[in-house]
Amino acid sequence: MINCELKLIIDYFFTIHHKNMSETIAKPVIVKELLESLQAKVQEEQQVIVHCCFPASPFLGNLIRIWHSTYLFDNQSDHKSRLIHAENITIYPNWTPVPFMRDFWFTLVFSGLPKDCKSFDLKEVIPEEGGFFVESIKRNSSDIYRVKISESYV
Repeated sequence: MINCELKLIIDYFFTIHHKNMSETIAKPVIVKELLESLQAKVQEEQQVIVHCCFPASPFLGNLIRIWHSTYLFDNQSDHKSRLIHAENITIYPNWTPVPFMRDFWFTLVFSGLPKDCKSFDLKEVIPEEGGFFVESIKRNSSDIYRVKISESYV
């Protein structure tokens, strides 16, 4: 009885699948202006990846974190790219311990920069001293960067 019901179900799905395969669906036509507009949006939404190195320190007990209010500021316009994701570092208010006498690497992912951006600053905008700041990072074609965070924050 079960085998018979299973065969009926398989036959039913085969019939539906076979019927749908015989139908031809026409490719939709998209207006050229809309395609160009969408392409511009896609290019601007490409993400920027910044690998950051916090240099080894001779002090025990160093802690590090990043705030959501960390941005990439385009040096040629008022544009700022927002922080989307942080890897290997905690977000405020939590802290990440820094290993003793070892460089500490973490990765930040930002929303895209404008197409005509030539250089940008990485800046942690926070209501206290000690925010990260890396000035005049030269733009490259891959939008993947490696920067060193100095111990003398601005």
